[in-house]
Amino acid sequence: MHIIEGFLPWYWCVFWFVLSIPVVVYGIIKIKKVTDEIPESKSLLAVSGAFMFILSSLKIPSVTGSCSHPTGNGLGAAIFGPAVTAVLGTIVLIFQALLLAHGGITTLGANVFSMGIVGPLVAWLVYTGLVKAKISSRIAIFFAAFLGDLLTYVTTSIQLALAFPQPSFGAALGMFLGIFAVTQIPLAITEGLITVVIWNAILSSKSTLLKKLKILNPNHNESGDL
Repeated sequence: MHIIEGFLPWYWCVFWFVLSIPVVVYGIIKIKKVTDEIPESKSLLAVSGAFMFILSSLKIPSVTGSCSHPTGNGLGAAIFGPAVTAVLGTIVLIFQALLLAHGGITTLGANVFSMGIVGPLVAWLVYTGLVKAKISSRIAIFFAAFLGDLLTYVTTSIQLALAFPQPSFGAALGMFLGIFAVTQIPLAITEGLITVVIWNAILSSKSTLLKKLKILNPNHNESGDL
């Protein structure tokens, strides 16, 4: 999914940086506020970032000749919201670009926008909407991770189609969506299931903290937290 170094025209690189930077700055402010008010949330922040780094580093060859990978952005988005996840995504993408040659610095703004902003925003909306509808948080986190992953790839496809609209934007979008769709849907399902496993572990040990972060209903009783 990561758009490689030098692949986008310079003006699109600038465009995605301009869109992404304000969200990341706001996310930094949010992180400071949350960690000042609830210092114990730092451990969950670290887990969310590590989860995103590990999953999004697992590059899997696609049957269409490209490669796909999970994104790991649903967990952090559900717990901290999309702005904070944008900061985590930026850190992850910088490390991957510099250490793993996965993505790039000139394309960082575009990659942050897809994996760190749109994907997490969708995941957060899905999670909060389902929880407010009194759906189990386990089901909510599955669909948050599943759709956060898929919409990340949809966004990347749109970015590539905008940059290379040959013979037309619609045709290019269909082509790029087709490149990822075959492998990404099962990957998104797998990511959802893995995220549920991690979520269960967090529920069993940190449900009180999740309630303090207002992620769970105060009357939530899905875990055996002491």
